[in-house]
Amino acid sequence: MARNVPEGHVKILTFLCYNSTMDNVKILAIVGMSGSGKSVVVDYLTDKGYPKVYFGGMIYKEMEKRGIERTEDGESEKQFREMIRETEGKDWVVKQVIAETKDLIAAGQKRIILDGVYSWTEYKTLKHEFPKSLTFIAVVVDKKLRYERVANRPGRAFDHAAIRERDRSEIENLEKGGPIAAADYYILNNGTKEDMYQEVDRIIKEVDFA
Repeated sequence: MARNVPEGHVKILTFLCYNSTMDNVKILAIVGMSGSGKSVVVDYLTDKGYPKVYFGGMIYKEMEKRGIERTEDGESEKQFREMIRETEGKDWVVKQVIAETKDLIAAGQKRIILDGVYSWTEYKTLKHEFPKSLTFIAVVVDKKLRYERVANRPGRAFDHAAIRERDRSEIENLEKGGPIAAADYYILNNGTKEDMYQEVDRIIKEVDFA
């Protein structure tokens, strides 16, 4: 026969059950300005077999749902990201990311990559949600070199004026500087991809992600 369980006991059991799903879960959030090389880091990690949750993917899905086309220069995405922060709240994207991340954890994933944290709000929300599991890695590069790389990037090249404006918009409108400044680890990407990969391997070993 079923027994009545006091409400407080139910909450404790639920809490313990949730904690058990988080045992040994490690999450890496990769941040960086446009052209820093963060996408290269993410690709390197996903090629190792780790699943990722892409912040931009939440924006793309919502744009498609609303019938908004993506432009090659990324301008429509930028405008939509800023608009949805105004209309739905600064935490709208990160809420979608958290839900997808929890789905992966519930499915048994223990190592997860977060690609594309933009704002200080997103940083704080993630740190609150996954306090013991989350590590932030910022990919940085000397600005002159970063601008040169962006100017010569296949497919989505920007001239210096355009990248300066993109930087300004991301820092002022999206608060992108905060997560970079508060990162747990930094990768200086002034050298070759192989140099960067070595740094990634060092960090993931140090945080017991590998």
